[in-house]
Amino acid sequence: QVQVVESGGGLVQSGGSLRLSCAASGIIFGLYVMGWYRQAPGKQRELVASITSGGRTTYADSVKGRFTISRDNAKNTMYLQMNSLKPEDTAVYYCNVHPPVLVGDSWGQGTQVTVSS
Repeated sequence: QVQVVESGGGLVQSGGSLRLSCAASGIIFGLYVMGWYRQAPGKQRELVASITSGGRTTYADSVKGRFTISRDNAKNTMYLQMNSLKPEDTAVYYCNVHPPVLVGDSWGQGTQVTVSS
């Protein structure tokens, strides 16, 4: 069963930056597409960005040009560099295998990102 630990969230002003990290275990990390997801209060969880084992990336339209996803397969770690943050980016951010159904829809605790205006 996959285990993930997200870190790096915090409170930042609009226009600021944060870098999230995700440490994964329990899976052969390099075999999976990985994704960053977020859930804002009162909203459904959404996919923010994904990355294949070879480094091919996709992004939600709302974060294109501002967020960058990356991974280090040797360290079983994934990152999300978030620049030009906006208040609407405020959410709990989660990492997981994409799609998460591949690991029984098991989720970590997430990391809170709060962007003040």
